[in-house]
Amino acid sequence: MIQPLFPEIYPVACHTNNVGSQTTFVAIKGQHQDGVDYIGKALELGARSIVVQRDVCVTENILAMIDAHQATIYYVDNARIALAQLSAAALGYPAKKLRIIGITGTKGKTSTAFLLEHVLRCAGFKTALMGTVKNMINGQEVPHGLTTPQPDFLHQFFACCVDQNVDYVVMEVAAQALSLHRLDGVAFDMALCTNFSQEHGEFYASMEDYFDAKKRIFDHLKPGASVLVNADDTWCKSLLSYAQAQGYSLGEHYGQMPVSITYHHNNQAHDIACPALIGKFNCYNVLAAVTTAHELGVSMNDIQRYVFSFQGVPGRMERYGMSNGAQVIIDYAHTPSSFSAVLSVLRTLTDHLIVVFGCGGNRDANKRPIMGDIAAQYGDLVFITTDNPRSENPQAIVDQIYNGIPLRTRHKVVQELDREHAIVEAYRLSQSGSIIALLGKGPDEYQLIAGVKHVFSEKSIILKLSAQDNYVERATLQRESDSVL
Repeated sequence: MIQPLFPEIYPVACHTNNVGSQTTFVAIKGQHQDGVDYIGKALELGARSIVVQRDVCVTENILAMIDAHQATIYYVDNARIALAQLSAAALGYPAKKLRIIGITGTKGKTSTAFLLEHVLRCAGFKTALMGTVKNMINGQEVPHGLTTPQPDFLHQFFACCVDQNVDYVVMEVAAQALSLHRLDGVAFDMALCTNFSQEHGEFYASMEDYFDAKKRIFDHLKPGASVLVNADDTWCKSLLSYAQAQGYSLGEHYGQMPVSITYHHNNQAHDIACPALIGKFNCYNVLAAVTTAHELGVSMNDIQRYVFSFQGVPGRMERYGMSNGAQVIIDYAHTPSSFSAVLSVLRTLTDHLIVVFGCGGNRDANKRPIMGDIAAQYGDLVFITTDNPRSENPQAIVDQIYNGIPLRTRHKVVQELDREHAIVEAYRLSQSGSIIALLGKGPDEYQLIAGVKHVFSEKSIILKLSAQDNYVERATLQRESDSVL
């Protein structure tokens, strides 16, 4: 359900979808589009203040349009910073009226945020959640897009949280959001760092640059804010030098299938089980959420009950039992480290592991051959397919993945550019006890191909496969027909 109080028109906006009468339009230069090109449309929709960066060329035609609409143009040193500052000011600085918990890290942000929000909500707090899978205010969904949205949306979200008397906002914090000033003016009551590994090579020149971006979350702390970091992670461990930072460590007593951990506090050991989750990486996510909730005053007895009742995260180790006795796991894993974490767990659960995955286009190409190698190490059968190729050639992406697979394991590999056909074929080749791992898309219900967004739901495909055995036969026959044509 979309929250009815969430407005479509903002007082300050960087996208014309949110421009109305008297909106201040901030022209942001993005990776693929330039806001200056949309000034004319913003004026037609009612914008009367236009903000542009000083180093941007504004043509005479655009200046004439601004004059004709009796609007005013303002020049700023940095349009992204201006967007954050103006958005916050226009709504009365709502972030300052909230308690906000920021979760950063390469992996685990979503699962940790979902679990923490669940525990706090069960404990009686009014909560909001902002992240990759969905945004929610008091259990109701609101629109979502980026992991950490643009500041105009962000402050509208915070304003709705204030209106709804939210006690805690739990939000994922992406490195790019920190680098691109989306969080300027936002201060956290608590910051949590889950882990750090290779990702976003398309945006950052090195791992060090990427880590430095993550560390910028410490520039957004309120006085006296708490900081929790994964002390078992080599990179995160270095963050313990920050005065207010505390480390959490998994120790030796934990279970992976399903997740169970022992939480130690004041010389007392508390056993915590989360039946909805599996894998060591989820042990860390549970530990992070438990440590945070306890820091916020939730009793251990309550935490134990609430964690046990958690139902899981859409697209994160999401499990489906199939009519032929196989299991399908849908997971968002899309980095080398997350591949290793997920596949190492699944490998222990079956004698027949089938892996279906691709790599996103216009993203870090360096990880593609590494992920191919990892998939072939763990899988008995590997389908390399598409995963949002965007503007890149899908076959070129598949070739890069394939080139990372050693000759000795290439006999396991099938190349199939049509992701649905790859899933159908994987199921056809599965048997009772097989596990089919669909990696990379998680909860996404689309494919981005050649700039076009196509409806695509792995969950829907799996449910049809499980319900109708003849679906496999029909899909296979259609595939053979297409190949003949």
